[in-house]
Amino acid sequence: MGKIISFSNQKGGVGKTTSAVNVAASLGILGHKVLIVDLDPQGNATSGVGIAKKNLKKTINDVLVGDATAEEAILPTEYDNLSILPANISLAGAEYNLYSGGGTESIMKNALAPVKDKFDYIIIDCPPSLSMLTVNAMVASDGVIIPMQCEFYALEGLSQLTVTINRIKANFNSNLNITGILITMYNSRLLLSLQVMNELKKHYSDKLFSTQISRGVKVSEAPGFGMPVYYHDKRCKGAAEYLAVAKELASRI
Repeated sequence: MGKIISFSNQKGGVGKTTSAVNVAASLGILGHKVLIVDLDPQGNATSGVGIAKKNLKKTINDVLVGDATAEEAILPTEYDNLSILPANISLAGAEYNLYSGGGTESIMKNALAPVKDKFDYIIIDCPPSLSMLTVNAMVASDGVIIPMQCEFYALEGLSQLTVTINRIKANFNSNLNITGILITMYNSRLLLSLQVMNELKKHYSDKLFSTQISRGVKVSEAPGFGMPVYYHDKRCKGAAEYLAVAKELASRI
């Protein structure tokens, strides 16, 4: 049975979607069968694997409101072993529906249950907020990966997110844990980066991935071409770093 991993950080602009897409694609390159669930109304993970959002017939929103099954909405991509449960702006209305009654925190978990054993990994790209969509993702997940930059505001956000994860673990999903903290847009030449890394090592040393994702042009360019960075330029530093993270993730689970 597959493992479900949420990529979550309530702070935007931390490389969350970029990391979700590239780790998922890297797992596929390593031979694992992978599904990306795009749970962000912006739909960036969907366009990031070359799927046109305007042409979608079924999306994750249809799944959440009961108008389609996950299997009906899943689309193949042109990348090795990689499928996607896509999203577009229609997902923005799902938040209201998820607040409308009791037991709505488990809708995602129930929706993914029939397809969980068809994939080795299901990667959920959460919205940049601690919303009911994010709660649904975490209730469905076996673990959470937190992408973050080396900034002091990011440390505050990490503390808040950890509290949320612990609450969801206590109330809805006793198996939920932080699978790892992934440092993105890293620049080892900046003193601030080194200071934040030292703080993280003090408090979260067992959670930090051993590879940091460097700030790089190719990683930034790739989504514009609708492809993970490995397929944009397999020789670039970012492609190698995401492959290393995928290997470490596979070894942790």
